[in-house]
Parts: sequence; structure tokens; C-alpha cells
Amino acid sequence: MARAEKNPVAIPSGVDVNISGRDITVKGSKGTLAETLHEGVDVSVEDSMVKFASRGNDKNSLSQTGTARALVRNMIVGVSDGFEKKLTLVGVGYRAQAQGNKLNLSLGFSHPIDYEMPEGIAVETPSQTEVVIKGINKQVVGQVAAEIRAFRPPEPYKGKGVRYSDEYVVRKEAKKK
Repeated sequence: MARAEKNPVAIPSGVDVNISGRDITVKGSKGTLAETLHEGVDVSVEDSMVKFASRGNDKNSLSQTGTARALVRNMIVGVSDGFEKKLTLVGVGYRAQAQGNKLNLSLGFSHPIDYEMPEGIAVETPSQTEVVIKGINKQVVGQVAAEIRAFRPPEPYKGKGVRYSDEYVVRKEAKKK
């Protein structure tokens, strides 16, 4: 028995979970998410709990059970609370400005960067050096944050660049003569 089978996911009030075959749909106050789960996993809803079981005892089915549990839990949290990532811009003249579903970045290049947000993702800039990315799909929120960070990752000498707000950049000492 896998650990995921012993640990069902609770469904909060206001969230609706529908299962049809391998497809699972989660509806909540913030939106709807759908996912197709692996064929080695059985999913059932019993008294406001989503329970998981592997169809076989092979290693792949057991590991897919844990993956399915994590995916469904993230879907439930996403449609009820949502996810957010915070980025910080460090450097002289580095600025960000949100305009609708676009993010305008000035990161020291000869040109500004206009990043178009995917559908379902909202961006806010509380200040010129802070970017907050919000959405219901954890994977897409993380991917957007990683793509924005990749425009100018933090460098180790002065620490300039785009970083996650909780990221620690290891600084190097400069060359000596």
C-alpha cells in the first residue's frame, strides 16, 4: 500500500469534484480545472474525501498514485484559494509595470521586454521592483515565474537580476590583483 493511499485529500465546502473514468474535474469559486490521470490509479470520492488506490503492485503504479494525489490536491487548493509567486527585481534601473495581461520589464537591455501572460494568469506590480503572479493552476504559475526570472537571472557578484522573493543568492568575492 502506497503512502498516498493512506492519506486522502479533503474536499472543502464550495468545491465540487467530478470523476468520469480517468478524467477528473474540480470546480470552485476561482474557476475550473481538469486533468487526465494515469491508468494505474483508481480515484473515488467518499464523504467529502478523495481517495486514491493503485491498480497494481508494481513500482510505476505506486508512484503514479502519489503523483495523482499531489495533482488533485493542487487542483483543489487552486480552485479554492489560488496560487501566487512573488518576484523581486534587484538592480539600478530595473523596473516592472503591469498593463492588463502584459508585463513590461526594463532589465538593462537595449530594449524593453513585453511578456504576454497566458490565459488564467493575473499579474500585479505593487511597486516598480515587485511582481506578483497569481492563478489557479500551480504548474502554470510556476512556469510563468520561471520564464520571467530567465530573462535576467541573478548574478553572483552583485546579485543583480530577477529573483524569487524568498530566494537567497550566494555572492562571490570579486577577483583580486
